Amino acid sequence: MRHRIAVIGGGPGGLTLARVLHRHGHPVTVLERDPAPDARPPGGTLDLHEGLGQLALDKAGLLAEFQALSRPEGQAMRILDTAGTVLRDWQPRPDERANPEIDRGQLRDLLLGPLDPLDVRWGRGVTQVVPGARDGVLVDFTDGRQETFDLVVGADGAWSRVRPAVSPVTPHYTGVTSVETSLDDVDTRHPDLARLIGDGSVAVFGVNRSLAAQRNSGGHVKVYAQFRAPLDWHTNLDLADVEAVRASLLALFDGWAAPVLDLLRQGTAFVHRPLYVLPVSHTWTHVPGVTLLGDAAHLMPPLGAGANLAMLEGAELAESIATGPGDLDETVRAFEEQMWARAGKWAKITTAGLERLVSPDPAEALALFDQVQPS
Repeated sequence: MRHRIAVIGGGPGGLTLARVLHRHGHPVTVLERDPAPDARPPGGTLDLHEGLGQLALDKAGLLAEFQALSRPEGQAMRILDTAGTVLRDWQPRPDERANPEIDRGQLRDLLLGPLDPLDVRWGRGVTQVVPGARDGVLVDFTDGRQETFDLVVGADGAWSRVRPAVSPVTPHYTGVTSVETSLDDVDTRHPDLARLIGDGSVAVFGVNRSLAAQRNSGGHVKVYAQFRAPLDWHTNLDLADVEAVRASLLALFDGWAAPVLDLLRQGTAFVHRPLYVLPVSHTWTHVPGVTLLGDAAHLMPPLGAGANLAMLEGAELAESIATGPGDLDETVRAFEEQMWARAGKWAKITTAGLERLVSPDPAEALALFDQVQPS
């Protein structure tokens, strides 16, 4: 039976689900609110784990292509103290493939498949999903149109428009805010910072704040300032005023080593990203015809698990639908139980990790690094 399946959201999880279904010859429609793949910046680099994101790409038949695009050297991690002293400088072995990095844009293009493209309907924003309609699950679009499907999968992120169909829960603020900026052509324009960052990432941890920089491909670097603050910390600050935001951040990190602060001094635009999460044990009473995956289901601190989990969930659900006995509702029920158990474990890990990385005691962050770094 070829069920009518819609995936809401064209991120890593939604596209992986669609790619695996497509690989098995099962039709699937991806509905994405962005008008085109490159309508907005795709975000920073992702480390795909062997047993999570890489396993999902293997199920999608894309592991070899990923390995050709990925940057194993991007796994390198350097930690400094606020005076600029190097505390740790971990370099991956030449054969280390546990968590290689790939740019989000490259991963998106890989999953979209230029030679065997998915059915992605761009510019199709969703306002709500209504289960229990006469002909299936009703999807309402921002342009006033409607369409029905046998299964709607919400892969549409933190502020999912699909989630209200199964759960009343909404994300809550963690107390930690992240402000992102970036550097371009770092090796040529900022060689001192390029050496500071190395091949992968550099991080500095202070009291209730941290500063990190991570290489993407093509000499692009993402810089993240994280700190504990009220959600309205910027009330008297115009977030569109680049120099005002820069001055505010430099004051917040006052006294840190000058080379570290240059990551902020040389940054371009600044983007405010307060960190929200869903409850660690977020589940819901099963609703026929609707389910969630990724951040829509289990939004957690951004410590490397979210996209990996979403991709594996998408791949597993797709395989179950394509190769299972045919009872779609039972397939989705089983998927949800499996997802909740695994995601709950990762939510606990990442929640505890955020507490240690943005902590009153910077030694907590260093101890966490020593605990999780590869041997």
